[in-house]
Amino acid sequence: MNGSGARLTLGVEEEFVLADPVSGATVPHAGRVLARAGEHPFAAAGGRYHRELLGSQIETATGVCGRLDHLRRQIRDARLALGTAADRERLVLLSTGTPVLPGPVPVSAGNARFAAISRLYAGVVDDYQVSGCHVHVGVGDRDTAVAVVNHLRPWLPTLLALSANSPYDHGRDSGYASWRMVEQSRFPGSGVPPVLPSAAAYDRAVDRLVDCGVLADPAMTFWLARPSPRLPTVEVRAADAVATPGEAVLQAALTRGLVRAALDDLAAGREAPRTDPGVCAAAVWSAARYGLEGPAVHPLEERRVPVRRLLDELMARVAPALEETGDLPEVRALLAKVTRAGSGAARQRAAASGGLRAVIGMLARQTVRTDPGERETA
Repeated sequence: MNGSGARLTLGVEEEFVLADPVSGATVPHAGRVLARAGEHPFAAAGGRYHRELLGSQIETATGVCGRLDHLRRQIRDARLALGTAADRERLVLLSTGTPVLPGPVPVSAGNARFAAISRLYAGVVDDYQVSGCHVHVGVGDRDTAVAVVNHLRPWLPTLLALSANSPYDHGRDSGYASWRMVEQSRFPGSGVPPVLPSAAAYDRAVDRLVDCGVLADPAMTFWLARPSPRLPTVEVRAADAVATPGEAVLQAALTRGLVRAALDDLAAGREAPRTDPGVCAAAVWSAARYGLEGPAVHPLEERRVPVRRLLDELMARVAPALEETGDLPEVRALLAKVTRAGSGAARQRAAASGGLRAVIGMLARQTVRTDPGERETA
């Protein structure tokens, strides 16, 4: 992926869970669904499907995209193809940060790396079925990627709040908008990443955690943004698995806008704002607790503020980049639809008035829809 020019390249990885459409329980049949789905509809452009740590999950990855309409098509078509394959196996594909209802503890997908992860983290990963939406944005080199991540740090909690879509934990309402983030916080190296001066310093920090025995390998960090260990990109992993394709496009567009703004700051010699690690942790916790439906913590002002204010500041930050690529009207419209409809967590709770199986049905429908504001019926 190439970070030159105004229109930075980007791609999106999405994780999904599989469930029984009648009971709502998760099922370990990723292999069957992947065999049924066959090749990714955009395989020629680099799109692909993957197994995940547990057999109840599947990951999709788009190819490299420059335009949002191309990205939207890849996200939508991959979801439709997997959803159709799941349906033919009498299952449903769900885009949710955590499963709504419990099922039998799924077995590991079985490769050597996943086995090593299971041995290291033991009970933490026995039923770790959380799913996220990861955005990759192309940059020129790893030193630049680390510098960009330093600039992204204050905005990561707001991306999480906007995506919050995991209120349920094994059939109970957790009280959080993103229980996924609570689950993820149990691992070392989670949350907002530290400020680091270079790629070499980043590598030393990660290698130190590996040497301490708390990371399985250098690709195992849980920070919400990092230079990708595999690609020439900045990888932002703040978001829950978002309900609709449109919300995945929104996360990608906002993330690319933040990276563009960071690159502009770097070119102008502006340093990343200094933020207190404790306040950053508080901002992540508040975003996980409330999503779009409660207060937020301002990482720079170090106080509680309305979440709407952080969304306005985020849009002000990315607006010049979005205007340059022609994406500003679409992003404003998508953001307005999400704020009107409520977070994915709020929509799950609203559907739960008809019981948790009604949430499963709503999630199955939303997973293959583009509009996050489309009216849901039971």
